[in-house]
Amino acid sequence: MTTTPITRPRVAITLGDPAGIGPELIAALLSRRENTEAADIVLVSDAAELRAAGEDAGAPVAYGDAPGTGLPVLYDNGAARPPGTADGFERGRATRNGGLWALANLSAALDMAKDGTVDAILFAPLNKSSLHLAGMTENDELRWFEEVLGVESFTSELNVLPGLWTARVTSHVSIAEVDAGITRGNVVEAGLLLDRVLRGSGIGDPRIGVCALNPHAGESGRFGRHEIDVIGPAVGDLADRGVDATGPFPSDTIFLRARAGEFDGILTMYHDQGQIAMKLMGFDGGVTIAGGLPVPICTPAHGTAFDVVGKGVAATGSVQNAFDLAVALGGRRSPA
Repeated sequence: MTTTPITRPRVAITLGDPAGIGPELIAALLSRRENTEAADIVLVSDAAELRAAGEDAGAPVAYGDAPGTGLPVLYDNGAARPPGTADGFERGRATRNGGLWALANLSAALDMAKDGTVDAILFAPLNKSSLHLAGMTENDELRWFEEVLGVESFTSELNVLPGLWTARVTSHVSIAEVDAGITRGNVVEAGLLLDRVLRGSGIGDPRIGVCALNPHAGESGRFGRHEIDVIGPAVGDLADRGVDATGPFPSDTIFLRARAGEFDGILTMYHDQGQIAMKLMGFDGGVTIAGGLPVPICTPAHGTAFDVVGKGVAATGSVQNAFDLAVALGGRRSPA
């Protein structure tokens, strides 16, 4: 059951860090006619990058300069290309120029989202070292998205495999900082966000399992009281607000239950609690969604894979799944 009608979405695509496999992944993605027919695609890049991407993928990127041609449209962002990169970018390692180009293209895509030109964004893998060399001060791209879009409400990265979604109460913080972030309010906000996005993806009555923080779910307070004092009451709050949430359950067994189909989504307390399980269950197909923003933003869950750039061996499963989710979520957005 869907929450809003599915329409043909407008999706902005950026090629990620030019030093990594992102450009060739996007070229391969766009070589499939079923993808270019699924959405009105805007490529935020320039002709030189698209040409190089096509050469690496063995699949030239066809595009037009106006909608209605059946081809992706190029938004030529070449004026933002860093000086000295006219002949391309150094590849296979993090660089300031690569970060500058990735941020410039993402900024242009976010501007399109803000003015309603696009309904969703897909970006190919980024490298955080490159982004920080380029001047990004936030811990990750989600916090940067919040800043650019002026979002002050709760956000969370969501990770997706076919049939299973996860959200996090805390994310890119040190383990020492996790405890302070596990509050009743934060657990409720993260659970509400996961429920909302699951419904927006087309799941009418999502079932959410909530992870404990401590071993054995605290073992009745013996190993900590987070489950008794914080997480358990937050699960009750979610139920009071119409969310089918249960738990907290020990995190070393909850993903076995999820794999058996018991849950549509898992709410985890910190980054690796969910990420280790998800990557073991489906590394080559995972997708990350920036949840809680006014526009769906999707990306493959893997990184830039500097070691295999240009070798023609980069797997396309995750970028295909990310594109499919961007199309689905963009097509179900409520009219402004």
